[in-house]
Amino acid sequence: MIHSRHTLRKRIEWRIVICYFALILFGLVNIYSSSTGEAASLAAAGWSWNTKYGMQLIWFGIVLALDVLLLFAVPSRFYNVFVWWIYFLTLALLAATIFVGTTVNGSKSWLVLGPLRLQPAEFSKIAVSLAIATVMEKFTFSFRNRRDVVRLALLLLVPMGLILLEKETGLALVYMGFLLVFYREGMNRWVLPLGILAIALAILSLVLSPFAAMLILAGVLLIWVTVERRELKILLYGVVAIAALAFLPRLCRIEALAPVLGRLNPEIWLLLLTAPAALFLIIRSLFRKRESLLRHTLVVYLAGAALILSTNTVVYKVLQDHQRLRIESLLGIRDDPMGAGYNVHQSMIAIGSGGFSGKGFLAGTQTRFDFVPEQSTDFIFCTVGEEWGFVGACGVILCYILLILFLISSAEKQNNRFARVYGWCVAACILMHVLINIGMTIGLMPVIGIPLPLVSYGGSSLMAFSILIFIYLRMSYEQRGR
Repeated sequence: MIHSRHTLRKRIEWRIVICYFALILFGLVNIYSSSTGEAASLAAAGWSWNTKYGMQLIWFGIVLALDVLLLFAVPSRFYNVFVWWIYFLTLALLAATIFVGTTVNGSKSWLVLGPLRLQPAEFSKIAVSLAIATVMEKFTFSFRNRRDVVRLALLLLVPMGLILLEKETGLALVYMGFLLVFYREGMNRWVLPLGILAIALAILSLVLSPFAAMLILAGVLLIWVTVERRELKILLYGVVAIAALAFLPRLCRIEALAPVLGRLNPEIWLLLLTAPAALFLIIRSLFRKRESLLRHTLVVYLAGAALILSTNTVVYKVLQDHQRLRIESLLGIRDDPMGAGYNVHQSMIAIGSGGFSGKGFLAGTQTRFDFVPEQSTDFIFCTVGEEWGFVGACGVILCYILLILFLISSAEKQNNRFARVYGWCVAACILMHVLINIGMTIGLMPVIGIPLPLVSYGGSSLMAFSILIFIYLRMSYEQRGR
């Protein structure tokens, strides 16, 4: 018996388990606090399982039993054998949700089976993580092999597309975290910088103008080419060209030229002037190996220009009004604290009012009087900030940081690629959820509706993250037993 206890203590990743339960228990406390109004209405009847904190306790009990089952009864070999059954079943559930799902808060992402409500998009992270680990586990896998890259892209894009059709933008964005896994496993080093550049260009096209964003793109690429070639004359010629092109908007407003130039926006004229030359140089460079840098630069320019021109179209003609208003409020284009920016405005008031040490448990006015919508789910971090203050908020963030670092550290020690990749996938999913959710509550990201892992109210989210983590803990359990 002593030996079995020692073995159990040695084989389980207790650091991860402690962070996991600490977040869940702190979440239960804050769910209780954020639903005190609901509790007060049921106080006369005493304890009730119909409250949010009561339901979360039920889910916690179910998840606790499931954790024990996953850790001690289901071998990791099970996932290698049935990974594609799990993946395609998940796709089927996502597709079914589009047609027969129930709409909640504008997204059609819930399947209702009697008293049970299920959100397949939450569980899709598990299936995709297992599928990615399976594909990348193969000895022949390489990011230089186009078939392998296409296979990985399809594994991500198909469920992402289905989730977007459900109008669950937040959960679809979580999939971008898998790029960190790819980066760890040998993806081209330029993918992440180019992704950051794309986000910056989209924001600049909205905040400034598409024309200004295109000039900034040209300037960034000019600096890049100058650094790579180490030729100052390239920078000088480029600056002169960009400065000359910067006068296009003024030319369009000249009375004599307006009838001709004024028919198109300056950014369209800029593209018409530069695209033919760029295409010609790209085609010519295909026959000259030494001009690969020029070719790549021009391809990035054309792709960036297409992104800039499409951003305004998507935001102002494709997105729904409330989504567009939230983006405008976030970027400071429009100040609407009583409309689209109401949630974030109230959330920031709640967090700011908590000060250094908070108002105390059950003492948050924003929380108790329900000023912040969804304060037990998507905006539960504002409850943390108001009642527990800067200290409590930093404590929660530190717990997430430790959980993610422990997962990555443990994954790096695995002796097989499947477990390592899956461990990184778990860490990436948690990281993206935390960044998006907390960023949303403090006004750094648009309100897209995404739970805080293990802390927010919700059975689907709690169960999905628990399964995600304990599948990995089983892999580590087997590794430590060898």
